[in-house]
Amino acid sequence: MIDTKEKIDIRSLDLQALQEHFVQMDEKGFRAKQVYEWLWKKSCFSFDEMSNISKELRAKLNENFIINNVKIHNSQFSADKTIKNSFILHDTHLIEGVLIPTLGRMTACVSSQVGCSLTCKFCATGYMERKRNLNPDEIYDQVVLIDKQARENYGIPLSNIVYMGMGEPLLNYKNVLESVEKITSEEGLNMAAKRITVSTAGIAKMIKKLGDDQVKFNLALSLHAANDAKRNTIMPINEQNSLKALAEALKYYYAKTKNPVTYEYIIFDGFNDNIEDAAELAQFCRHLPCKVNIIEYNPISMAAFINAGEDKVEAFADYLKKQGVNTHLRRSRGKDIDAACGQLAIKEEAKA
Repeated sequence: MIDTKEKIDIRSLDLQALQEHFVQMDEKGFRAKQVYEWLWKKSCFSFDEMSNISKELRAKLNENFIINNVKIHNSQFSADKTIKNSFILHDTHLIEGVLIPTLGRMTACVSSQVGCSLTCKFCATGYMERKRNLNPDEIYDQVVLIDKQARENYGIPLSNIVYMGMGEPLLNYKNVLESVEKITSEEGLNMAAKRITVSTAGIAKMIKKLGDDQVKFNLALSLHAANDAKRNTIMPINEQNSLKALAEALKYYYAKTKNPVTYEYIIFDGFNDNIEDAAELAQFCRHLPCKVNIIEYNPISMAAFINAGEDKVEAFADYLKKQGVNTHLRRSRGKDIDAACGQLAIKEEAKA
């Protein structure tokens, strides 16, 4: 008779649930803790690699469970040493993640969804259909694989993680927070929460929830316009999450966490690049402690936007600084391989 029993995704179980399964298999509970450590602390992708587990138990694990690990499908290397990866998931969906080496930092940019539902007009991912949310382990695996890549190529481990890849993290709230917990836990990768930044296009009620949950990681808001009419044009989500609603949510978040917020602001030529726009941004910045990252725009074939000229960018930044706004100019990395901010979009299909 053919055994049609479906194997359990072992990383979907917490330690207590795993221990219960081990008892059902007539195994000691402490063995579950050993396996759990292999899965998370040692980032093991195969039961056969668990060297302090007996062959008999490894056979049982292979019979009852599966590790749905993420694999690198393809990697591209930029002239500036940025590495863009397409990752293949267990169901053959593809996502992208990027290793960004800069002076003093080694940053992983990870995805939280397959595609995106927000349709921001300047972002390549926004032109893709959202297929599904990523599980916590699929986000975790991106970090593990990019960290390995950093060590192998540059001899330096990851120092920072940004949830700025494909998808809107706050629309995958539970799984994103679980992934952060695994990445920061002593039972996982033991990275400091302050080295993690979650970026959102702006969902007011979920920003408040971050405050209620008193998260320790950093929050970044993709702002790009401090004017509702302009922001509605490029970010349809603003129609349900106005700047007033976002400001109220951010003030609530700050009151709960005492974490300053980062505003990301791409300056588009002829759209949001004049001093009036800078004045509106400076006014928005007065709501709570924050900093502004002015980001170079990276053109995509689906949109007609172009980056503002250097003179305008400098004048914009100078105005903000004179208004007392903590302002940084961010140069894009990996543009030659479409790995820069706003350029992530799968252009290939995985072969089943």
